Amino acid sequence: MRYEGAIYRPPSEADSLILQVTIGCSHNKCTFCGSFKDKKFRVRKFGEIKEDIEEAKAYAKYIRKVFLADGDALILSQKRLLPILQAIKDAFPKLERIGIYGNTKSILNKSVEELKVLKDLGVGIIYLGVESGDQVVLDMVNKGTKLDDTAEAAKRVKDAGIILSVTVLLGLGGVERSAIHAEETGKFLSRIDPDYAGALSVILVPGTPLAEAVKKGTFQVPTPYQLLEELAIMIRNTNVTHTFFASNHASNYLPVKAWLPEEKEKTLKAIQYVLDRKDPALLRPEYMRAL
Repeated sequence: MRYEGAIYRPPSEADSLILQVTIGCSHNKCTFCGSFKDKKFRVRKFGEIKEDIEEAKAYAKYIRKVFLADGDALILSQKRLLPILQAIKDAFPKLERIGIYGNTKSILNKSVEELKVLKDLGVGIIYLGVESGDQVVLDMVNKGTKLDDTAEAAKRVKDAGIILSVTVLLGLGGVERSAIHAEETGKFLSRIDPDYAGALSVILVPGTPLAEAVKKGTFQVPTPYQLLEELAIMIRNTNVTHTFFASNHASNYLPVKAWLPEEKEKTLKAIQYVLDRKDPALLRPEYMRAL
């Protein structure tokens, strides 16, 4: 298998074959993200991708899950994406699911009918980075999306019968917009009603505009307990049908996993327990936090 640069995948794709079909991220302008700054976005040639599929087949023909990297493989046109999906499906008879990152633009470039075609070829889950339900914060971090558009993108994924997994980012509004960011994000999660929602916490990546803003004093990262307060506000304002919510990523100080709304009150009580005691021993140590 050939990989260029660092490879990123969702935690739930830990057991998947990682197939790099694009290099880098098609947007790559978010101020908080340093994941793909060393890569210029491009699409790999189908011949190269096919060779990797055949190599994987030779060594592990019973692969059940495949994840398409890099940052936004869904940006590929149907003409380029469908042959890749078909090749994967042909190579792995035990295949259960293909996962893929998507952003608002790449999803909206496809109709519900086109997304259904992807589902028929194995795409079972799309990971969408929402980051915040506060438009002020999204503009501040140069996300390049509007909330109404993201809501429409989320709806198309669900209408196509594909699992929708979204991520949000605690601390992204800084201390100044902490409560607003948390409340509005909870409300937005309620609006799009995802199947899965994951909350990560801001970690400053050296060289990113956000890290430079902290150096200049124009952005202040919330403290660990302020981040927990954000988490509580977010969950309190999240009213969904049936969503698995997790903040157990390595970037978080307190791992939380809960089905909402079923375990909402129990989860809020657990967070409040930590907030009331402010015992550092109850938090993930700083040295163990990572992206």
